[in-house]
Amino acid sequence: MADAVRLRGVEYKWGPRDPFCLSVSEFEVSRGERLLLLGASGSGKSTLLSLLTGIALAQAGSLEILGQPLDELGSSGRDRFRAEHFGIIFQMFNLLPYGSVVDNVLLPLSFAPRRRARATASGGMESEGRRLLSALGLPAGIGKQTAATLSVGQQQRVATARALIGSPEIIVADEPTSALDDDRQQDFLDLLFGQIEATGATLIMVSHDRRLTQHFTRVIQLNDILTTSKCKSDTR
Repeated sequence: MADAVRLRGVEYKWGPRDPFCLSVSEFEVSRGERLLLLGASGSGKSTLLSLLTGIALAQAGSLEILGQPLDELGSSGRDRFRAEHFGIIFQMFNLLPYGSVVDNVLLPLSFAPRRRARATASGGMESEGRRLLSALGLPAGIGKQTAATLSVGQQQRVATARALIGSPEIIVADEPTSALDDDRQQDFLDLLFGQIEATGATLIMVSHDRRLTQHFTRVIQLNDILTTSKCKSDTR
């Protein structure tokens, strides 16, 4: 079985003026692993996640997700692949503020037929969305509320349900606990890990918070696997 993630010799350049280069010589994540990537602001966390999810495309090297080389897919192909195989928990949650909670949770299924089929297998998309909301500790009836009426902690759990629905193989979380105090952070992680263990998904979380290390099967410092620097000028 292929690893969930495999990078070899990846090079990525961004920025029109004084461009920066990101390099990853080798990086692998096994299926079912719970991995924490630690790094300070500006260390390349967001850029690495963009590469892993196919939002950005490396200029050199190989990047395989679930055995699929991303450079063999066009832009629309990467979008479809990301929708089917990744659940993403954004740092700022990225909910539709005037959409209902249930509509926000179900949104990924509009772009992912296989996830939609898995979500409906046990009785319908809405019932699965409400089951996830309940499993993540949200009260019955919250599904009809708009996202804009929710507290920060509630928005975070809705964003997590959206990432989990349809059982994608890889969950990517970008600083998902940064807005929570210690008690709420622990509650959230317990709920998240419980749901991930139920589906066998791989979890890749990036954070600057070293207190999270005890919860993960592997912890990597970002500067141990990647380097970012101003690109060298061509001297031809």
